[in-house]
Amino acid sequence: MANTAQARKRARQSEKSRERNAGQKSKLRTFIKKVTAAVEQGDVEKARAAFKVAEPLIDSASGKGLVHKNFAARKKGRLNAKIKSIT
Repeated sequence: MANTAQARKRARQSEKSRERNAGQKSKLRTFIKKVTAAVEQGDVEKARAAFKVAEPLIDSASGKGLVHKNFAARKKGRLNAKIKSIT
């Protein structure tokens, strides 16, 4: 347990940050799944539209430090490759 005022404040900030980050990561995974689901259905237009929405979210998460930049690049590359494979 935090003993000083500074440590108590830091604990409060960390908790808020953790909750915010969890929500953002969940949102990111949801949009990635939408692209994957569209690819599995074989719907090229739906997959492209979903990727157009997911790509900026992935970039944003990477820029904020929510996910590593290599993770973001890998996800975008693999999703794009999946879309190209069904065209």
